[in-house]
Amino acid sequence: MTTTPVSDRQTQREEALIETVVASFDNTPDARLKEVMQSLTRHLHAFVREVRLTEAEWNTAIAFLTDAGHITDDRRQEFILLSDVLGISMQTVAVNNEAHGDATEATVFGPFFVDDAPLIANGGDIAGSAPGQPCWVEGSVRDTEGNPLPGARIEVWEADEDGFYDVQYSDDRVAGRAHLVADDEGEYCFWGLTPTPYPIPNDGPVGKLLDAVHRSPMRASHLHFMVSSPAKRTLVTHIFVAGDPLLTSDSVFGVKESLVLDFAEQAAGSPTPDGRDLGSRTWSRTTFDIVLAPEA
Repeated sequence: MTTTPVSDRQTQREEALIETVVASFDNTPDARLKEVMQSLTRHLHAFVREVRLTEAEWNTAIAFLTDAGHITDDRRQEFILLSDVLGISMQTVAVNNEAHGDATEATVFGPFFVDDAPLIANGGDIAGSAPGQPCWVEGSVRDTEGNPLPGARIEVWEADEDGFYDVQYSDDRVAGRAHLVADDEGEYCFWGLTPTPYPIPNDGPVGKLLDAVHRSPMRASHLHFMVSSPAKRTLVTHIFVAGDPLLTSDSVFGVKESLVLDFAEQAAGSPTPDGRDLGSRTWSRTTFDIVLAPEA
């Protein structure tokens, strides 16, 4: 980066301002809040000084954040998208989910989780009215010692084959999401949809940012999981489809090799695990064995 040299006098002026702002947080009663705000102040000022941010650029940034706030509502969270595409979401996941034995790796939460998804029985169908190829998903939930975790709660949600989650439609549909409970052996199974790639919402300020820097908004094909059990660390993760060409360019950096699974294509008319008649439709199947780490 080429910048105009900064004089000693100017450097002293800038550093004095930093120390004044940092000191303004000295009387913060919450020690953690004080630590975070003082560190944030130092890093933000360092950024401004490193790139020699212009006032026009500062105004553009304020307008960007204002637009992100305006487009955010109870169905759309533009600030999560911004965090995702900057890799901050994945870095936060990494910091808060240290490796523990063979515990399943975590990845980004994403902006489309909804509380109170319907309960389905093992072998039930999360797809509802969502279009797509049927997919049989099965596996187990165990701890890092290999013990089954009966009763583990498994939240699952995904986009349809058109690339949309149910909350992106305006008709209040509930499709492509549900929760289920692991059985007495810690096993689970359900019907969903074979994951397909889709773009993150790119009609707002985050989409304009990606376009400006020539980055794709596309996410690799995936299915979301959130798995919880008493005394275990709640796992938020995805599984990804082996062979997807987007695995190396996922727009939110969410792919981890351990989460890439084979989704085996099944011919039309092939017997299904539960005897479901799919007529002339093809389907796929995969196995995802989940290992939960103990609570920190």
